[in-house]
Amino acid sequence: MSDSWRVAAPSYRKRVYDRHVGVDQRSAAADPVSRRWVEQLHSSHPRYEQAAARLHDVLRRAALHELHRRRALLPSLAGPELDDVAQQCAHDAMLNVLARIDDFQGLSRFTTWAYKFVIFEVSSKLARHTWQRLPPSRTDPEWAELPDMAAGVRPGEQAENRERLGVLRNAIEQDLTPRQREVFVAIALNDVPIDVLALQLDSNRNAIYKNLFDARRKLRGCLAGAGYPLTDEEAQA
Repeated sequence: MSDSWRVAAPSYRKRVYDRHVGVDQRSAAADPVSRRWVEQLHSSHPRYEQAAARLHDVLRRAALHELHRRRALLPSLAGPELDDVAQQCAHDAMLNVLARIDDFQGLSRFTTWAYKFVIFEVSSKLARHTWQRLPPSRTDPEWAELPDMAAGVRPGEQAENRERLGVLRNAIEQDLTPRQREVFVAIALNDVPIDVLALQLDSNRNAIYKNLFDARRKLRGCLAGAGYPLTDEEAQA
């Protein structure tokens, strides 16, 4: 794996470490170990290389743990390929952590905060691997397997189900705002945890919930307008 984060890190920083007086005030409430992580992960710190290498190893092990926990989603992923995906997740998470190192507020342990970036990367990469390995005969599988929570679609309703999914797909692509679509697809299709998505989008749980709520309301309206109104039970899904 390339150590490109060693070179890329300075361009991500919002402020040079030398301008800091100790730790950024926003992380002042953090525990001593977390403060040390933040201090040393600024590239001008004399122990930056060692701290970055330690963090990468922590993230790699966290990625492996999360991948093993989710093995049921992609049982064919094993051996060297599994290790390679873990390395990719750790590398991408590392870049994001370094990019947002000054955003750490000390509300949790630094490693707990950093783990969220790994969870997001694992979720994204598992979804991508799943889609890439689906048989060619299955077109648009992400829409065909949309969870009931998305719009009350029941897999057993064959012909009507396909028609409703066509309406739903068009509505997602044409009627949602870019942010609503991003949030809806991440949560409904990629199974990304809300907390992780909020962190990745530099947002918060309330804003994510609001976008998800508005997206679902629009989609239900589009289905109803096309002649597929939801039952009370489906509307609560």
